[in-house]
Amino acid sequence: MATWDDCAHLSQEEKAELWESIPPYQRDARSKGIPQLGSGAIYPVPESEFVVKPFEIPGHWPRLYGLDVGWNKTAAIWGAVDRESQTVYLYSEHYRGQAEPSVHADAVRARGEWIPGAIDPAARGRGQRDGEQLWYDYRNLGLHIFKANNAVESGIQNVYQRLSSGRLKVCENLGNWLAEYRIYRRDDKGNIVKDNDHAMDATRYLIQEIDKAIVMPMEDMGELPMGNMEKDAVGGY
Repeated sequence: MATWDDCAHLSQEEKAELWESIPPYQRDARSKGIPQLGSGAIYPVPESEFVVKPFEIPGHWPRLYGLDVGWNKTAAIWGAVDRESQTVYLYSEHYRGQAEPSVHADAVRARGEWIPGAIDPAARGRGQRDGEQLWYDYRNLGLHIFKANNAVESGIQNVYQRLSSGRLKVCENLGNWLAEYRIYRRDDKGNIVKDNDHAMDATRYLIQEIDKAIVMPMEDMGELPMGNMEKDAVGGY
């Protein structure tokens, strides 16, 4: 994959002029070769405007995760809030399919048992295992979860407003999140394509409930893996 930086014949002035002439949703595709959906994309914001390097999350930043559960795929996305700029940083993810709730719960607790989670409200029904309710499964497994606001369109709008205003950043090690972001789209009737959107749903729950993020208790300081944690062999970062 070649980028503009590989084109020796383009000067910085020419690159700047080309950049301004390209619609925002096409800029990463045209300049870096990163796939973009174009006008069908739900979030037509180039990755270059919100992707950041992983960094150690300050202990005084409140944190929360969004959790979207299902047998085929379960995704959890962790966010931390910089109160000074009111910016949310997505810094960790769990992304795995066809595993029991206990496996997912272990991965979630590993990021900090004290962090609360906004869970897919559909988890209060039945799924994954016949005759058992996921909501109670995860609570009994030690997760501090609550029912998320699942207003889809307002949630999408809140995420989009943060992305477009620079108040939502994503660490570049969230590979599964970025893969979903690139294909998150509407069909020709304006409906959301419900395929490979688990991390996107988890992000929506997180942003909708971000005011419920809490600060790490003093007794847990120094024990939580931060944004530069090593890769989880089965669940992403």
